[in-house]
Formats: sequence, structure tokens, C-alpha cells
Amino acid sequence: MVRTILAAILATGIMSLPVMAAEQYWVARDAVSKQCEIVPKKPDGTLIVDLGKKKYASEGEARKAMEAMSDCKKK
Repeated sequence: MVRTILAAILATGIMSLPVMAAEQYWVARDAVSKQCEIVPKKPDGTLIVDLGKKKYASEGEARKAMEAMSDCKKK
């Protein structure tokens, strides 16, 4: 009985690893249009430039940070 429960807990833990893998977001600016955007992978530095050099755990956090950045303010 204990082995069955332990196996079920272990299987559940292994299967939930991809779900628990945290997505990361970066605030970036397009080098040509100078428009800020939130991207799901680290900017390459050529066409899309990383602003702030920080990754965010959620898109909401990245959006708040983008709104606070002076480079992303609408003129």
C-alpha cells in the first residue's frame, strides 16, 4: 500500500514538472521602430534590444515594468 502511494506521488511529481517550469518574459524594444514590447524569450540584441536586463516571472510584472521605463513612454 505504501509503495503504491509513493509511486503515485512520484509519478504526479514527475508529470507536473513541465507545468511548474516558469515562463520568463523580457521587456524589449524593436531597434527599427523603437516600440517596446514584451517577449517570451531573451532578446538577441540585434533587432530586438533588451531593456532593463531583467527577466520577469509573469507577463503582468513585465507590463508594469515596461510602463515604468522611460524608454517605453509614449511621446
